[in-house]
Amino acid sequence: MSGRVADKVAFVTGAARGQGRSHAVHLAREGADIIAIDICAPIDGMPEPTSTPDDLAETAEMIKGFGRRVVTAQVDVRDYASLAAAVDGGVEQLGRLDIIVANAGIGTPGAPLDEMDEQRWQDTIDVNLTGVWKTVKAGIGHIKAGERGGSIVLTSSVGGLKAYQRVGHYVSAKHGVVGLMRTLAVELGPHSIRVNSIHPTHVNTPMLMNESTYTTFRPDLENPGPADLEPICRMFHVLPIPWVEAEDISNAVLFLASDESRYMTGVPLPVDGGSCLK
Repeated sequence: MSGRVADKVAFVTGAARGQGRSHAVHLAREGADIIAIDICAPIDGMPEPTSTPDDLAETAEMIKGFGRRVVTAQVDVRDYASLAAAVDGGVEQLGRLDIIVANAGIGTPGAPLDEMDEQRWQDTIDVNLTGVWKTVKAGIGHIKAGERGGSIVLTSSVGGLKAYQRVGHYVSAKHGVVGLMRTLAVELGPHSIRVNSIHPTHVNTPMLMNESTYTTFRPDLENPGPADLEPICRMFHVLPIPWVEAEDISNAVLFLASDESRYMTGVPLPVDGGSCLK
């Protein structure tokens, strides 16, 4: 199957690497032009190395490799004015907007909620929830103006459907994404704009694969690495896997962005190896 989003334009946040890059490239492979943004700069409290302008440029080259157009910008999703300017500029160049993939998010070290640092809580809510709302707000007018309908996909998490200890800031933000998704689905349905959320389990990207995660999951070891993390992550799933790949999430994004899911809206879709069953 090819051309599943042919001649559409998608706005993807967090596109410099990881899931965001994978989503942008998968959509381009299936015929979409892309507005790709990423902060490409450090965020306080994030343990993993952050994306860079070179990462975003590499994503753009991958998109061009499929013969698609791409507009990039370095934008923090907490900055609504910059988000709106990036989308407006992208639509001016590419002519329309049909799809929004609000993917950008952060993971920061956890603690019990009664011990949680206030700034860590605020940063996580600001990026992982408010940033998702601002992303949609920045683009939705362009989708409405096209009068062709459209699709919005919000990245939540398994942590948006169940609770985990010591990451209440992350769990709260990702649960909030579900409420945002459902409200948008109701509000935008009359415009034939569908809104759904995806809920990944552990994904083999830098957000999982970093020193902070290794030491958090394996405090019993002096210098833990991916091999030490694997048996712990396997315990989270019904299927015999430790994690999924970014392309597994992108396959769900592509499905929700395409007309194959044309009557699906308001759906929280897990890609979780059965994690929600445990």
